[in-house]
Amino acid sequence: MIIENAHVVTVSGDEYPDGHIVVDGDRITAVGPGRAPGGDPERVDAAGCLATPGLVNTHHHLYQWASQGMVTDGTLFEWLSTLYKPWSKMDAEVVAGAATAGLAWLAKSGCTTSTDHHYLFPAGRGDLFAAGIEAAREIGVRFHPCRGSMDRGASQGGLPPDEVVEDLDTILAETEAAIDRYHDPSPGSMLRVAVAPCSPFSVTRELLAESARLARGKGVRLHTHLAETVDEEEHTREQFGMTPAEYMDSIGWLGPDVWLAHCVHLHDTDVKRLAETRTGTAHCPSSNARLGAGIARVSHLLEAGAAVGLGVDGSASAELVPLAGELRQALYMQRARYGPAALTARQALEMATLGGARCLGREDEIGSLEPGKLADIALWRVDGFRAAIDDPVAAFAFGPVPPLQRLLVGGRTVVDGDTLVTVPQDEAGRRGADAHRRLMRLAEEVL
Repeated sequence: MIIENAHVVTVSGDEYPDGHIVVDGDRITAVGPGRAPGGDPERVDAAGCLATPGLVNTHHHLYQWASQGMVTDGTLFEWLSTLYKPWSKMDAEVVAGAATAGLAWLAKSGCTTSTDHHYLFPAGRGDLFAAGIEAAREIGVRFHPCRGSMDRGASQGGLPPDEVVEDLDTILAETEAAIDRYHDPSPGSMLRVAVAPCSPFSVTRELLAESARLARGKGVRLHTHLAETVDEEEHTREQFGMTPAEYMDSIGWLGPDVWLAHCVHLHDTDVKRLAETRTGTAHCPSSNARLGAGIARVSHLLEAGAAVGLGVDGSASAELVPLAGELRQALYMQRARYGPAALTARQALEMATLGGARCLGREDEIGSLEPGKLADIALWRVDGFRAAIDDPVAAFAFGPVPPLQRLLVGGRTVVDGDTLVTVPQDEAGRRGADAHRRLMRLAEEVL
């Protein structure tokens, strides 16, 4: 396949206002200006399009598609305390429908690689982890599911009710089994597993330490929430006498194999430490705004040299948020707080692509348009009304999300003409709505 006549943004280096990308199998073999020479492959005329790497979603909770629009005016702790109840009743059928809709929505917003942090596993409700993985296979996106966990319920000083936590031995056994069954470390992998205890206020110190030992023994990455709200900092200082970042550092949870969600409330020493240890951050601006959590110090993290990616977070705290839309949110929120030079359009695009790849340890394969990298490519329509803006990257980042002309994952078309083609688009939407209705029926006894 040859994509030509596009404005090509490699992210890692050059831009070609009238460029081409050559794809052979699942890899990019050439990127450059003008028409690609020779051969008679499929030629894609991308005139009027901006070509970017596929976007990388570094934080999500796919099951939450089934609980959107609830607790619309609560803080994080208020929101969680209410939603733990219906979530405790979800089953594999709910997760399958929610994950299908959530991943379809991500693909339609240019996402080629997504994580999923699933940390609730109600007993006797089927294989929830497998349900998300099957949905990703069906939609056709690269998937990094994180086997989450909680073992510190209210009786131990944690936030979640005791009935939604697991015991340490079960967590470790199930997490190891998930890695052994699903994790694929091979080049071009479509499926990699991470270890992801939920948060400092819902897990024990022992679980954090043992999870790190397990992950590093298996050669997989670590993920958790951190410093999302002022409430969390107060809780952590009261319980451990440290900031959330200091607490995680004391357990050996900072490093190049770790990425942390949110990191809204960081101190100067925390920013420096994350950069020194090459710990990644998943920035979720819409969710942080929706919950009133605050504005993360993204520009400071980037200035310090830390890896920062973008995430939409769970759909229940960021209803129907498209991943591409988080570029605009990140731009505007940084500028609202730190001034108009705090973040540029190209920095926002890099966070959404190469920054996310760095968080997931895949910057050698995805996140930029370079020969040898995987053919994860998004073509955005920036003609029509958007043609009044000379810089198509500015048109993409500052304006509403443009139509997605085509999305390739490993050279395979997942979206064509702004329509999902791997699964009937309307069907994916219906599955998500059915998942919501099912969860509400299952949860009637606790709501």
